[in-house]
Amino acid sequence: LLELLYCGRRVCYEVLGVSRQASKAEIARAYRQLARQYHPDRYRGDPAGGEGSGAEAAHEKFLLIAAAYETLKDEETRKDYDYMLDHPEEYYRHYYHYYSRRLAPKVDVTIVILVTVCAISVFQFFSWWSSYNEAINYLASVPKYRIQATEIARQQGLLNKTKEKGKNRRSKEEIREEEEEIIKDIIKNKIDIKGGYQKPKIYDILLFQILLAPFYWCKYIVWYCWWIYCFTIKGQEYGVEEKLYIIRRYMKMSQSQFDSLEDHQKEMFLERQLWIRENYEVYKREQEEELKKKMAMDPRWKRYRRWMKNEGPGRLTFIDD
Repeated sequence: LLELLYCGRRVCYEVLGVSRQASKAEIARAYRQLARQYHPDRYRGDPAGGEGSGAEAAHEKFLLIAAAYETLKDEETRKDYDYMLDHPEEYYRHYYHYYSRRLAPKVDVTIVILVTVCAISVFQFFSWWSSYNEAINYLASVPKYRIQATEIARQQGLLNKTKEKGKNRRSKEEIREEEEEIIKDIIKNKIDIKGGYQKPKIYDILLFQILLAPFYWCKYIVWYCWWIYCFTIKGQEYGVEEKLYIIRRYMKMSQSQFDSLEDHQKEMFLERQLWIRENYEVYKREQEEELKKKMAMDPRWKRYRRWMKNEGPGRLTFIDD
């Protein structure tokens, strides 16, 4: 028997006064009897007196009884304990099984992961809706889009309905708020916002992405086999979608980022045949040179370079605020 495991140097069956063949009911009955006798709130001392009959000793006895009951009431724990009694030489196995049960989480890990994923998904969805509404509010404040949306609303007769007379007449503030909502609804329906401010879709949140992951993997494997068969084995020419896919991979852009590009940019990519690696490398160098020229002509970039040259970060100065 090992210290710090189960009942320590004592045998749990002997602590409860039962045999190793005792049933659950017998173990529970023996525990209740001893618990009533040695519970700190009910213990009144040993009438016979003598050494070890104090309240502190009774408290230690009660803890030992509780440890024995906790060990024997569970079938799995009792099975491990019986194995330890029969194989006392396997020290490491006994330590592992004992502390793995003691330190195991009380809540199922699957439930914790599920709740965490659901919480992240809800936060993600509402965050996307907030970004989308910010984009709509911004577009409604831009004169170009606001004038077009107002003209469409007039043609559809939506603005005339807001100016009612008689008993249904409303204040100017209410009319202005309703007109604003009409303009925003038209902008939502007429403008296709792409990128990080696009309209959120429920299939894009983390929970649905995890649930649909097997389907996406199977779809990708089928598509990859089809790609190899058509363009590697049979040697077919690339279509427009395949060319744009190769260009997107060269540019290291996600599908949403690539979709947010203007149509004339994609047409320019196809005209310059950027799906060919050599042509893309030439285009990449041209873009880097153009970016350097723009940065060289930018006044803010000039001020930054001048500051880095004259002062830069990390310099000690004695200028008083």
